[in-house]
Amino acid sequence: MGDKILYTTAFVSLLIAIIIIFFVVSIITYHRRYIRLQRERITAEITILENERKRIATDLHDSAGPLLSTVKLIINSIEVQNDHDRQIVQRSSKYIDDTIRNLRQISHNLLPNALERKGLIEATREFIQQVTESQSLQIDLRTSGDIHIQPEKSIHIFRIIQEIVQNTLKHAQAHQLQISLSQEDGLLLLYIREDGAGFDVKKAKTTSTGLGMKSLEIRTDIMRGSLVIESSPGQGTNYLIKIPA
Repeated sequence: MGDKILYTTAFVSLLIAIIIIFFVVSIITYHRRYIRLQRERITAEITILENERKRIATDLHDSAGPLLSTVKLIINSIEVQNDHDRQIVQRSSKYIDDTIRNLRQISHNLLPNALERKGLIEATREFIQQVTESQSLQIDLRTSGDIHIQPEKSIHIFRIIQEIVQNTLKHAQAHQLQISLSQEDGLLLLYIREDGAGFDVKKAKTTSTGLGMKSLEIRTDIMRGSLVIESSPGQGTNYLIKIPA
């Protein structure tokens, strides 16, 4: 009788353990599948976003700009009869010039021409120049050796640099930011250091302020790379990204 109770207890315990293991494995599998699907969805959204940016930038450059230039020529060809009309024509021409410059700037932000024409380094230099001309943040770009990167990866690296710089301007209250690009053993190394306020990395990942961080992680994943962020309140922030070249 005692042996039967012992065997029954052991069988029930084993069955409970199997059920628990099954549920644990199911939860882990579901969680991993959910994360994978989330990353695939975000990856697809980023790809669509970049394609749409490229299309809009091309339309602005190829259509809107020439059209406005034509309108300016037409306005300037109008024969005016008095000073008042002449001032209206001159102001209109100036407004068109301002609009053309703004459209070029928007087009450049959507898809920097230098990225396709001159590559990642020159596009980054132009971006840094634009930021430092309008902001007090001092940005230093350092490169080491010859850097060769696939064009489809260059856009993601450029967006990562943009995201980190913009986050620094918005939240870090930093005075200096250093960007280092080098290539070693088939890996592109992107190291960024800023001397701002710093933050709790684990806490940031669970709040809305971590959306920018999530974008960095997704873009790094798309390139099969790795991302390490080191920061703490009052200590600034370090970003180290390794990407197969």
